[in-house]
Amino acid sequence: MTAAADLILTDAEVHSLSDPDETYEALAVRDGRIVRLTNAYDVDFLAGTDTRVVELDGRVVLPGFVDAHTHLPMVGRRLVHADLSVDSRTAALDHLRERAAEVEVEGEGERGNEWVQGFGYDESRWDDDRYLTRTDLDGVSDSRPVVAFREDMHVASLNSVALDRLGLAAGDHGGDVQGEEEATGVLVETAVDDVWDAVSPTRDETRALIEAAQRHANERGVTGVHDMVRNSHAPEVYRDLQETDDLSLRVRLNYWSDHLDALIDVGLRTNHGSGLVTVGAIKTYTDGSFGGRTAKLSSPYADADTTGQWVVPPAELNALVTRADDAGFQVTAHAIGDEAVEAVLDAFERVSDADADSRHRIEHVELADDAAIERMRELGVVASVQPNFLKWADEGGLYERRLGPRRTETNRYRAMVDAGVPLAFGSDCMPLDPLLGIACAVDAPHESQRLSTTEALRAYTAGGAYAGFDEDRLGTLALGTRADLVVLDESPWEADETADVDPVMTVVDGDVVYESESLA
Repeated sequence: MTAAADLILTDAEVHSLSDPDETYEALAVRDGRIVRLTNAYDVDFLAGTDTRVVELDGRVVLPGFVDAHTHLPMVGRRLVHADLSVDSRTAALDHLRERAAEVEVEGEGERGNEWVQGFGYDESRWDDDRYLTRTDLDGVSDSRPVVAFREDMHVASLNSVALDRLGLAAGDHGGDVQGEEEATGVLVETAVDDVWDAVSPTRDETRALIEAAQRHANERGVTGVHDMVRNSHAPEVYRDLQETDDLSLRVRLNYWSDHLDALIDVGLRTNHGSGLVTVGAIKTYTDGSFGGRTAKLSSPYADADTTGQWVVPPAELNALVTRADDAGFQVTAHAIGDEAVEAVLDAFERVSDADADSRHRIEHVELADDAAIERMRELGVVASVQPNFLKWADEGGLYERRLGPRRTETNRYRAMVDAGVPLAFGSDCMPLDPLLGIACAVDAPHESQRLSTTEALRAYTAGGAYAGFDEDRLGTLALGTRADLVVLDESPWEADETADVDPVMTVVDGDVVYESESLA
């Protein structure tokens, strides 16, 4: 006799997102796996006394979203500290002042020296298109250190107290990108590292940030994340949460390259792990960002006499990729400018082995020509990309200001899919919201960037699963796959605004981790 299911979802529109796409009326889950995909009549035979049966009234069921590039503690920081993803400088400074007032209360006693922190500003959305400066932030507080991180995390703005705290006298720090005689308080790239160290959260604070972030992720239908971790308590916090059954996401840990020696010493490799936490790739930078004019280009920026800069130069990158690949690690490299993309492909080609399934990745790939895309296909390189970056692709947007006519050559998802390059979508927490990213890809301004709804959904489900070697158990809904899924209140194929579609239930490994009151 067939055992009863733990969970049945019925009267639904279940999309497997396999190829070709299959649709069912109902599914059943037992022991964390999908055990039946069928019609509403047949699924009833698996209903037992302890089975939870949810009538979905025609709502859409999809595989759970996998965010293939995020920084979950950073998502938590936006939720806990000042969220600066607003439309004006005035609003950003108002949010920082509100946070400063909270810090005055929280900072009594041991926390009296706490920083005022804000995250996620994007000056390209503001009328004056200018970074926050020391002068701006001195108006937030003249007694506490204040820092505002740009959303790409490659730029940090500090007030005078913060500069003094870090020993950066006026005009004395090489990270000042404004070029004025008096320090602006704006730091870029490696100059930001000391700031990150100064505001690094404790283990308990990291747990609070991750708990806040995973609640938000589950509410947005996210069932798995590839988290980029560096000098963080996050790996132990994830395992602590798993041990206490408080982890409600699958987590793939992509460790920064400065962890490589330690990982090798303890015998870890890509795909090691059990339960919801596994070891992913070794992560490295090559260049910076378009926002900071530090992405490495083959020709100068349209609005500055520079071609960007190397954060990790090619010779160092080659050595790192070779060592990590030899040790059994997948490698994922941040590369935004076309010259940086070429450098990464050169490094990957050096270790290419037709018999190995290394699935090395490039993060962002914002500027890549046809030849680079074809090389990615030939080498089996995964394009781990962020469709929400397309907000900068409109006429007059950041890409046009930085790149001029080359703006139409950015984020070429259509060209990548047509070439057969594996595509994995993520958010880089700008913001963490898959349906927003899907809408950006579907409604992209240029044909070379635009995907169909089904293609975009697959990039945020099966694409992320493939990038994490999980395509046999995640990313599609099929018999025997893990029950990671999301229920949407409206069809993304039919909605007027895909970004406004709301998840109403999220299931991870068969457990309901989020449920909207609308299902009650």
